[in-house]
Amino acid sequence: MTGTPDIDALVEYLVTSLVEHPDEVSIVKHEGASSTAYEITVHPDDTGKVIGRGGRVIKAIRVLVRAAASASGSDAMVDVTG
Repeated sequence: MTGTPDIDALVEYLVTSLVEHPDEVSIVKHEGASSTAYEITVHPDDTGKVIGRGGRVIKAIRVLVRAAASASGSDAMVDVTG
């Protein structure tokens, strides 16, 4: 696999695949000098699905996004705001 990973599309795909209301998913991207932060807002009924029991799902999403970002030489963070 060559090229730079499309982290924006990865975040969108992961989150919309988990929720029952994919049309109500909002992802805001905040770019810094060396890192990018993704702020995810979902329907209130879907918040638990994105976070998961004990935070397992959001931890897995963070690991995948951070690994994809490191492949392009940057850093990324993911946060769920309900």
